[in-house]
Amino acid sequence: MTRFFAAAITAVPTLIGALTLASMPQSAAAFAGAPAPLRAALADPFRQAAMEAAEFQAGSLRIKAPWMRATPKGAAVAGGYLSITNAGPEPDRLVSVASDVAGSVEVHEMKMSGGVMTMRPVADSLEIRPGATLELKPGGYHIMFSQLRHGLSEGDKVKATLTFEKAGKVEIEFAVGGLAATGAGQMNHKM
Repeated sequence: MTRFFAAAITAVPTLIGALTLASMPQSAAAFAGAPAPLRAALADPFRQAAMEAAEFQAGSLRIKAPWMRATPKGAAVAGGYLSITNAGPEPDRLVSVASDVAGSVEVHEMKMSGGVMTMRPVADSLEIRPGATLELKPGGYHIMFSQLRHGLSEGDKVKATLTFEKAGKVEIEFAVGGLAATGAGQMNHKM
């Protein structure tokens, strides 16, 4: 219980700053000269709430919090992440993904093999069992956008179409976080 209170007390100044910034948007310019970590701490609660609220539906499937990282200049690939929950009584499968932002979009898997991290396209579609959630996240299954037509910047939205075996097609939007984003709830750089 003590660690909980310590964490809560530590978060209060950031939360107060963020709430103040939200209630007075015209004062955002006053923070322009502030160090990047302070600006990131003030902006993060709003970005986190927006990202966590992003949800799309296809039949009994709920697609939640699609996100990507910004790309460094000249990058030709980007990864996309999200979760898919099957609330229905039957399994479904993620068959394909398409997007105008890339020449090729595939589902890939990263895994350890003989002490070496490997990444390969998934040979078959991914199953989403009834009552289960399929997580596409860094270091595991993810969506690989290859042959990018342009770079991705923090704050961009990337449209994509997911195709499921039973639920059909659904259009979604990936929110683009910073280069060091680690998840939908942490779209800014790590501090």
